[in-house]
Amino acid sequence: MAGRLATVPEESADGSTAAYPPRGLYLDLIRSVALSGAQIRSTLFSHSLSGESRSSYSSGSRTSDSYPSHNSDCSSGSAQSAAAADFCTHELKTIARRMVSDGYTQRMVKAFNNASPALASQYGGQPNRVLESWFLELDVDWVLQIREKHGSQGQLWLQDKSASSLQDLVARWIRGLTVIVHSICELVFPDHNELEGVARFGKASITGMLAFVDAAVPVLKAEKLQAVLGMYICVCTSYMIIPVPMHTESRIIFNEIRSSLAREGNSLKNAIFSTMKEARTLVEEDDLWAIEILRGRGEVHRNARLMVNYILYMKKAVAMLDHFAPVHKNSSGLKSLINDTIDYLKDLLSRKSELCSDPSLRYLFLLNNSYFVAQLCEPSRFPTWYARDKTQLTPECQSYMHSYLNVSWGHVLSCIRKSRFPGPIHRWINTSSIAKFELAVRKTCQAHKFWKVPDPLLRNELRGAIATRVVSGYRRYLEDHPELQKHVGHGGSSPEVLEEMLGELFEG
Repeated sequence: MAGRLATVPEESADGSTAAYPPRGLYLDLIRSVALSGAQIRSTLFSHSLSGESRSSYSSGSRTSDSYPSHNSDCSSGSAQSAAAADFCTHELKTIARRMVSDGYTQRMVKAFNNASPALASQYGGQPNRVLESWFLELDVDWVLQIREKHGSQGQLWLQDKSASSLQDLVARWIRGLTVIVHSICELVFPDHNELEGVARFGKASITGMLAFVDAAVPVLKAEKLQAVLGMYICVCTSYMIIPVPMHTESRIIFNEIRSSLAREGNSLKNAIFSTMKEARTLVEEDDLWAIEILRGRGEVHRNARLMVNYILYMKKAVAMLDHFAPVHKNSSGLKSLINDTIDYLKDLLSRKSELCSDPSLRYLFLLNNSYFVAQLCEPSRFPTWYARDKTQLTPECQSYMHSYLNVSWGHVLSCIRKSRFPGPIHRWINTSSIAKFELAVRKTCQAHKFWKVPDPLLRNELRGAIATRVVSGYRRYLEDHPELQKHVGHGGSSPEVLEEMLGELFEG
């Protein structure tokens, strides 16, 4: 924690300081905590996608035409720790503990309950002024404005905000709720003589914060999934760590808090499922598939990137939930949604590929996109011992690669089938076959040279498979017909020249 927090002044004999603890002691520290997990920019309703995470396809990471290896998966054990760090839980918890150790939170609790015990349960009047001061310190004073506007009016207030402003509000809300929950938890221990007052203050604070969920979910559009996932994670983890003390009155209040968190968590989960349904409708009804498959020359389609990014967002959310509570069931629904989305995406790519009239380009498109999905979304299909610089293909990718080889290069070797004619006719036919073979290779190379295989490992694998089939077959043919060596010599039809031509394929 950079810097030294100022000490809250001791309350005076008449308790005046306790009523309104000084402002600004912790605000800057809370604002300085950056929540990378809440700021990934998804674009549900646009046709562009910028990869922000290390697990997303990005023209700004690695090479301009590559995507990451399966080793960058979000659901690995190391990713769970990274996921927790994304929400900076440790930093925010440290701030909350300092607020308690300085006596700041206790004085806010006392001020809230001393203002008017009768009004405290309704959070109006003087207690509401205490909440304003408390929320201002947490950088979420605007949440109370949303609560006061009620329902659609709060939504209208948020609708006037830009997408970036909404994302900023979500990040501030996550920071604020995290500090509130950890502050309350720090005050709940068996011998605390103000437990009921802490419970009332905690309920007022958390109830006020949850008003943002109902207002924000219908408004979030272009950044929706990542924002909703961020709030869902925050609400679920808050539910998991809120204590249920033995003290009867306070236990009732804390159970009410947990019920409110559970209710909003379900609302956010429904919003996640709804958002994914909207995403499916968007990519399903996109009428540019055929044009873009042809124009993209087989590369990973933007809709595939979009859906994979959403899957990675959900996998990251699962990793965070499992990190905080491995035995909790909050992540089970998301895991099912992830698996369903992966299956849907595979089926979608297969169906949309049929819009491509060129079978060679169709299978290259399916190979690229299936490899992309498998690498990032299904790392369990790759053994952990497999080297980073090696390519391993799933059965689907192997099938697509074989289909591409058959429809694209099968006819090439047919040009040099063994002749059954004897003597000069035999030599003439074989010489003519070599010319036809070379022409077929050159034409296919020319047609496929600027098609795209973005991943360099997959590109080398495919080039090698073509060389194994075409050049190796050609070498065997020349070995079986040594009389043709003089016709090949150092000319354009030598195996070495053909290998060089094949090495230029798929650069885009």
